[in-house]
Amino acid sequence: MAALFTGKVLVANREQDELETERELCRALENKVLLLYFGSGQCPRCRRFAPLLKDFFLRLTDEFYVDRASQLVLVYVSRDETEEQRSAFLRSMPARWLAVPFGDAFGRELELRFSVSEVPTVVVLKPNGEVIVGNAVEEIRSMGPACFRNWQEAAELVDRNFLLAEDSDRQSRRSITDPIRRLKYKLAKKMEAKDKEREEEGED
Repeated sequence: MAALFTGKVLVANREQDELETERELCRALENKVLLLYFGSGQCPRCRRFAPLLKDFFLRLTDEFYVDRASQLVLVYVSRDETEEQRSAFLRSMPARWLAVPFGDAFGRELELRFSVSEVPTVVVLKPNGEVIVGNAVEEIRSMGPACFRNWQEAAELVDRNFLLAEDSDRQSRRSITDPIRRLKYKLAKKMEAKDKEREEEGED
């Protein structure tokens, strides 16, 4: 995935740090499903969609919802009119989001490359840069975080670590200890059988 961004700069939303070395980009992007979010803080449709996208992203990556963050990264490609508008929008979004620097021609390159004609648009990419979904806005609206499972399968990620916290809550914790309990039960039964044999031998 980093190949798509070779020679480019991305900005980390948390502290506005630039991820400009290949190593930083690889660490941020490799082996993950990549969402390119083309939008604007001023667009009415984007304003309606952005809270859904924020919730979608947090439910897959925030420790409040999941035991381990999903292999998901989002890059915001701004169509905001000013840098102040873009910054104000990003401040309301998750700290883990990345962004193409404001005014960078690379944003336009991405629009052309993925045939983005309207906002909001969410392009879903495999780690190798292949398109999984050309625009996942309606899928995110209708399915929520569940659609990530389909993308994850399509992306063939190396480490399938997606696990919703609510799923883990539904799993019985006894499943971890059951084999040990069964083993203890078997050992106890064996001991009882041996004791019984000894008693019978003693009676003889």
